[in-house]
Amino acid sequence: MKILVVGGTGLLGGHAALHLQSLGHQVSIAARKPAPAGTPMAQLPFKTIDYVSGRTRPEELQGFDAMVFAAGNDIRHVPPDSDAAAHWLHANGEALPRFFALARDAGVRKAVLIGSFYPQLDIRLTERDPYVRSRHLACVGVRALATPGFEVCSLNAPFMVGAVSGLPSPIFEAYTAYAQGRLGDIPVFGPTGGTNFMSVRSLSEAIAGALENGESGKAYLLGDENLRFSDFFKLFFEAVGSDTQVPEKDESHPLMPDAVIYAGRGTPVNYQPSAEAQKHLNYRRNDIRAAVRQAVEQVLGAQLQSA
Repeated sequence: MKILVVGGTGLLGGHAALHLQSLGHQVSIAARKPAPAGTPMAQLPFKTIDYVSGRTRPEELQGFDAMVFAAGNDIRHVPPDSDAAAHWLHANGEALPRFFALARDAGVRKAVLIGSFYPQLDIRLTERDPYVRSRHLACVGVRALATPGFEVCSLNAPFMVGAVSGLPSPIFEAYTAYAQGRLGDIPVFGPTGGTNFMSVRSLSEAIAGALENGESGKAYLLGDENLRFSDFFKLFFEAVGSDTQVPEKDESHPLMPDAVIYAGRGTPVNYQPSAEAQKHLNYRRNDIRAAVRQAVEQVLGAQLQSA
């Protein structure tokens, strides 16, 4: 298939684009800016697309059999001095379904949205959190576009971990530096609670499975391993060769702030992915430790090069 991966310059979309290419698909990527030089995504055909602006023309999406969308907006994308709730409502709740409708009208036959697990786990979160509400509106709005000629599903994923060769990752660089003791002003602990984690490798496999076997109109709850946040941080300490213990504290953590724990600190989010997801999408499980090692190894390699 000829596939366009929107958000293909980032971690999730970039990994998916490379995985789909390895399966023999003709893959192009789209984003606001090209992939960083030196990353393997920089070798793929590129389109400049800002879906939030609403200025994308139908002809820019013509000629593709399928589209993977990995460019939803979160706390990192809110413009300075902007109202976050209004931004998320527009970018995720309104602009995103409108972009999928444009793809459908341009002749794209299959589409996959990478969404969030939060609204599928607990719809009540949409009532109190505008970000979760915007993700819910995106999931519902996109799937409502399904027609016999336009197969679309949503893969609602949890916290993600992994790496793409040459692609910087500020969050995993920070976690690695934390485990190395380079952030001395931050005490060693994990906030109370935990969540489900999934590797980018597993997600890429699920995306390929969705394009092949996904049920149109379906929202799939993805996931892999349930971990306490302290145990998740401990994996980074182990990956750098440290046996430091990571206790739990009922405090906001600078590297895992309350703002990104939408279920609330101290509220573990434990679940198993749906049987339908496993059956239809066929992605690997128990991949978190390996994904953390991969992320840390990439950061350590970059540190050596810059030394």
